[in-house]
Amino acid sequence: MKNETVDTIYARYEAGKDIFIDVRQPEEWEDGVIPGAKKIMLAELPEHLSALDKDATYVMVCRSGARSGRATQAMRSEGFSDVTNFDGGMLSWYDEGHPTV
Repeated sequence: MKNETVDTIYARYEAGKDIFIDVRQPEEWEDGVIPGAKKIMLAELPEHLSALDKDATYVMVCRSGARSGRATQAMRSEGFSDVTNFDGGMLSWYDEGHPTV
């Protein structure tokens, strides 16, 4: 599994080429979400996979990196080839003062 930390993830965010998917719970989204990220709870991810492009580049996001790691593995097992886990998650994003909506 490909894991990247906040500095690399922020550079990818600024490049604007990746699709960010935030797999946290709705109450966690209220604390702030990476601008442009799709919000799909981890438990609901399987039912959304058929609507996602398997050839796109994804960055999976959660609070700390554990749930997004599970989401990354699930997507890879379904044939998504370019999926990265945001190791450190939103906790590290908030710590760096990066933008949220």
